[in-house]
Amino acid sequence: MPNDFNTSIIDEFRSNNGRVGGMFEGARLILLTTTGARSGRRHTVPLGYLPDGERILVIGSAGGSPRHPAWVHNLLADPVVTVEDGAFSYRATATVLSGAERDETFARAAEQEQGWADYERQSGRKLPVVALAAIPGPPGFNASSPGEALRVVHDAFRRELAVIRAEVAGSGPVLGAQLRVNCLTLCANLHGHHVREDEGMFPGLEKAYPELGPVLARLRDEHEVVAGLLERLRSALADPGLSREALAVEVDALTSDLEKHLDYEEQALIPVLDGV
Repeated sequence: MPNDFNTSIIDEFRSNNGRVGGMFEGARLILLTTTGARSGRRHTVPLGYLPDGERILVIGSAGGSPRHPAWVHNLLADPVVTVEDGAFSYRATATVLSGAERDETFARAAEQEQGWADYERQSGRKLPVVALAAIPGPPGFNASSPGEALRVVHDAFRRELAVIRAEVAGSGPVLGAQLRVNCLTLCANLHGHHVREDEGMFPGLEKAYPELGPVLARLRDEHEVVAGLLERLRSALADPGLSREALAVEVDALTSDLEKHLDYEEQALIPVLDGV
């Protein structure tokens, strides 16, 4: 893609916490920064990605070009990269998948989005699938205050739920493997977020603001409700015969309760976190 086009997407992404319009509206998007294999300079590109549990996957399609994109060559020389997902910025290790793992993950991607197979056929090459795994350590927040950080993280969950609901609605009668992975990854990420709140943020707020006791008790209760909905979703996904309609029921139930919870938490805690 032309550099000026990439630059406009990057600027919009960073200005809107990962939200962009146009051809990428509603898509999963990250910014990947690699170190130039020859120049040593940092290069940033916007890329679509696939959830994959504790890591994410990107595919070196280069729009069907016969040559691998420059970012693939860069990370082969230096696999330590920076990922921006709208809510966080973090260092990651890039691994080009091979063998059965590469073929299985690419098949999942192509099953959900035919464009990947079209790009591979057009390019005449085997498209590289790259796993990006976060390097342990605190991520950077794309926010100017603690309250803004909370909202940005919540908005990332809202966007992912919207993407998954659209994927469920557009899926065929047999649910694809990647859609199941997307849902399970969301479950794991939401669970982790709530655990961090229960064990980290909430005790700190209770100590500093004892009057928040009833609010935090309600939020903890709501975490239990969400945990039950996540377990229902996981159990449904374990059924190989799960229908699109049945999955939609579970995802919609989670969305309804979670959005109410996120809204209440923001209304109750952002003024406190930001000292308003």
